[in-house]
Amino acid sequence: MIRIITIEREFGCGGPEVARRLAALLGWKLWDELLTLEIAPLTKSAPEAVERREWRKDPLVYRVFKSFVGGAFEGSLPPLGQLELLDADRIAKVSEQVVREASIDGPCVIVGRGSQYFLKHREDVFRVFLYAPRQERIRRLISAGKPQGEAIEQVETIDRERAAFIKKYFGLDWPDRHLYHVMLNTMIGDARVVDLIHHFVQQFDR
Repeated sequence: MIRIITIEREFGCGGPEVARRLAALLGWKLWDELLTLEIAPLTKSAPEAVERREWRKDPLVYRVFKSFVGGAFEGSLPPLGQLELLDADRIAKVSEQVVREASIDGPCVIVGRGSQYFLKHREDVFRVFLYAPRQERIRRLISAGKPQGEAIEQVETIDRERAAFIKKYFGLDWPDRHLYHVMLNTMIGDARVVDLIHHFVQQFDR
């Protein structure tokens, strides 16, 4: 019986909105922004500081957790004394701890944060990957209020950095097609994507 749906996504394809709609349809808990609130204390960070940071291999500061925590923008770093510097091992450990704890808390939809990797051996997890053409992702970001230049820069860099980080520190490809039960193009519309995921989960359970 499926109790958890993980949603990994290309940046800008509408993954968080699909997850929100799906969780509402199922009546399940949504772990998206909530995961930020769980991760922040473990990294000795304010949630806002966690969201401002990104994956980046840097000997002085780590712009941590954009991919796993879902931060979509870059801001100024807090004073170093307010934030524990994290190496790759610590990032993986904290992320896995939070995802596993979330998975215990009843039926849920989890957005990113490495959940597709950390929960891949569980038989009650249905793993989804969402994607969209480049121009569609840029259009979505602009519609959500991003300046065009920023939207283009994020679409061109965030997924590439995410893939490089996961390959280097986890030894895994991003995305790994063999990991997912279904991969869907959100160009067909968020409502249709939600209906299809719901249908596939029902069929999988049967």
